[in-house]
Amino acid sequence: MVLSEAEAEAQLAALRRQREALDRTITDLTLYLELGRRLRGGPPLPVDEPPPAAPVPFSSTPGPWPSPDPAERADTADRRTPLRQPASEREPPAERASPPSPGDDLRPGAVAPEARKAGNAGGSAEPVPMDAALSEGVLARRYGRALIEAALAALDEAGRPLHASEILAVLARRGFSLPGHDPVAALNTRLWKRSGPGGPLKRMGDAVYALVEPEDDEASRRDEDES
Repeated sequence: MVLSEAEAEAQLAALRRQREALDRTITDLTLYLELGRRLRGGPPLPVDEPPPAAPVPFSSTPGPWPSPDPAERADTADRRTPLRQPASEREPPAERASPPSPGDDLRPGAVAPEARKAGNAGGSAEPVPMDAALSEGVLARRYGRALIEAALAALDEAGRPLHASEILAVLARRGFSLPGHDPVAALNTRLWKRSGPGGPLKRMGDAVYALVEPEDDEASRRDEDES
């Protein structure tokens, strides 16, 4: 007799269901006999020996079970009821973290300005993290725009082209940071993306950038119109 895989799995599932039903029946009979022996004061069933086989099949509607001893019921209830610790002995809740400084408003985890104003006015409102209203992507884009604006301000204050490392030093003094093992390369990538046509920067050399002058912008527009 050759069985297919589906037939073999079906027979195996049926046998497992039968085995589970037999295990439940054996467990019920064992508990029934053990409880009866305890109430009659007889010796309990040995643990390492299987229970004796019932002479008749187990009925799905057995007679009434003998009620256990009241002391046994109370002991079982005590074991099942979890002990509750008094409110005076519970540990105090963890203190809330202090709100970040105003310089960190654009970073993830910053406190919303409305919540900070309410706290400064003497109200009891707790600081509401901006993460609850804004996604991480929105916060990252805002932080990136603020970083580029700070880089443009650094070039404007210098009045000359600057290398990406020089711009990064100015940004670090103003509280900005870039992720990664090479922050200069990360900043260079951001500046390079904004040095294209219509961007606020122009590339003067390898990782060297300057602000786009009005005449440079007009010349680039004329070149685009002619092309």
